[in-house]
Amino acid sequence: MNKKWIAVPASVAAAVMMNTAAVAAPITADVVFLVDESGSMSGEHTWLGNMIASLESGLQGQGVGVSEANRYSLVGFGGSNNQNHLDPHSHDMDAGTGGNQAWGSSTQFASATSSLVTTGGTEDGWNALDWAINNLNYRGNAAVNFVLVTDEDRDNTNGALNKPGLLSGLNGLNALLNVVVNNNFGCGVSSGNAIGIDSDDNGFQADGAGGFTKCEGAGVIGSGAGTTKSDYIDLALDSGGAAWNLGILRQGGNNAASFTSSFVDTKVQEITEQPPVSTVPEPGTLALLGLGLTGLAFRRRKA
Repeated sequence: MNKKWIAVPASVAAAVMMNTAAVAAPITADVVFLVDESGSMSGEHTWLGNMIASLESGLQGQGVGVSEANRYSLVGFGGSNNQNHLDPHSHDMDAGTGGNQAWGSSTQFASATSSLVTTGGTEDGWNALDWAINNLNYRGNAAVNFVLVTDEDRDNTNGALNKPGLLSGLNGLNALLNVVVNNNFGCGVSSGNAIGIDSDDNGFQADGAGGFTKCEGAGVIGSGAGTTKSDYIDLALDSGGAAWNLGILRQGGNNAASFTSSFVDTKVQEITEQPPVSTVPEPGTLALLGLGLTGLAFRRRKA
């Protein structure tokens, strides 16, 4: 009798493990851009507003956002204190209605970038990421993706934060982080000849005509502003995301077009391969798995 009763949670646990392993591609995405609002960032603010349509088109081309719309959020940080832009905060996606709408369409996001300011000088991207993880709402069926854009290393305004804690927050949402930062990357050598690098050590290079090529497994991290590598690049790559050199974007012309093309293509691939939030095991599910495996072990001992 005891064996039969214990065998039930064991079979349920096995079913849960099978269902967890079979992860479906997301049908929609929640994408959060964390943006430095200091004085040197106006070009990146403009780029975000222009780039977002390409990202949305690329996602829809892969079936993400077709049956259920993708959502975008714009979180600013580091602006001047007297304009309430210093602490992390969401920019309103729908200025025509009351209240602050944290999520909107790609078109609304493009319009919202005009509300970013360039008056700050204290930029803590970790604080912005922590705020977004814990204060925005995310849909269970959505792939969650964060993009941090800053040209400075971290100004520490919150000593309680650390990389393991931030990674835990990202993992809890099945989320990836990309960073667009002031740092060089290379393909085979530690120079500034690469647009960026992903977590598989693939590098991306401009081809001189607005496109890009990939150096598979040969991407390397070069020098950057202050502690940018340890602050942001390591965190992004450890999450499974990618890091990008905004210096290439700032060169304009074909190099900027190559930057956008490689960034968008990589983001689309990331998001279409991400599991949605709902695939993170709930605490009750983990407990059930534990009971089931305990039951299996009990049965083996009795046998």
